[in-house]
Amino acid sequence: MTRAPFASEPSATRGREFPENRDGTRGPRSEFQRDRDRIIHSISFRRLRSKTQVFIAPDGDHYRTRLTHSIEVAQIGRVLARALGLDEDLTEALCLAHDIGHPPFGHAGEMALSQAMERHGGFDHNAQSLRMLMRLESPYCDHEGLNLTWELLEGLAKHNGPVAMPGWALAELDAQFPLGLSQHPSLEAQIASIADDIAYDNHDIDDGLRAGFLDLDDLLTIDFVAQQWRTVEKRFPNAARERQLRELIRGQIGLMVNDVLEQTTRAVTGIGNADEIRAAGKPLGTFSSEMQVAERQLKKFMYDRLYYHPDQIVTAERARDVIARLYAAYEQDDTLLNDSWRKGLPETEPERSRHIADFIAGMTDRFAIDQCSRIYGKVPEGLSNV
Repeated sequence: MTRAPFASEPSATRGREFPENRDGTRGPRSEFQRDRDRIIHSISFRRLRSKTQVFIAPDGDHYRTRLTHSIEVAQIGRVLARALGLDEDLTEALCLAHDIGHPPFGHAGEMALSQAMERHGGFDHNAQSLRMLMRLESPYCDHEGLNLTWELLEGLAKHNGPVAMPGWALAELDAQFPLGLSQHPSLEAQIASIADDIAYDNHDIDDGLRAGFLDLDDLLTIDFVAQQWRTVEKRFPNAARERQLRELIRGQIGLMVNDVLEQTTRAVTGIGNADEIRAAGKPLGTFSSEMQVAERQLKKFMYDRLYYHPDQIVTAERARDVIARLYAAYEQDDTLLNDSWRKGLPETEPERSRHIADFIAGMTDRFAIDQCSRIYGKVPEGLSNV
């Protein structure tokens, strides 16, 4: 396949924070392949299998977790990258790593940590992804972190575009290894971000229907969904309803992917290299204006009917309480921390509180529940609504 002139070139990477001397014994891989492999082999990536995507600590095996969601995002990202002539390995690595900083219980856990850390700079899951990959996950003997390429870290830092006012975590890392926060990221990073939108827009519908939180008739009040449903019914009139619903999700993903390809192909006409992507002053990997309207309508529906469903709100509040109680316990009695985390506990603030937040942020849902039970002598109830 022809490589686009604006694709990120692994041989021209801006490098890694710490120089590496290789003896050639670990295979002929590009720099971005090495990034992807380091992420896949990391402990923090494996922990995503037990972290909330939509439903907190679900009892069913068929619901998505942060891990399965990240894999699905990577699949969509690779399709887009290949069709556009981008570097597939960098795109995949960005997709796999984009949620690696999420604490247990998803956004409910993030809100609890943000409140607990308000006096010490707050907490942001995106900045925590950078902190995890650059400092906390350190399996190597000669440097901190996974020592990923500048392009990978840049893409994670700016997945929503330029960062004018970085929080403390991102600001510290950027001061040590500048990531060009004032510019847009590579097209690979922009595609990874929109692949995330496509994945959760549609797969969260799948999980919501499966759990009974969403109703098909309500979904069909959205023009975009109704149009696709009519197509499914016309093509497969005798298929079982469950199969029709799966076809609906696949069809919507396909339409969104094709829309991004058409819009992005037009937007990059005349772009000669990756630096021109960053200097364009706007994202070039986007939906069309029509699809943006449809996607916003779908997101609003999902917030109203699923993410802010009364049962979800109740469960989220219980999850926030678990994280808040864990933070309070560790803050008051550091002997409750795991030995390795207690040994590294700073004596001064805000470093001490940030260290505690790092420990909690790395937990899985299950481990957080177990720790709360161990400390308070009672298993938190009502933390699964599906």
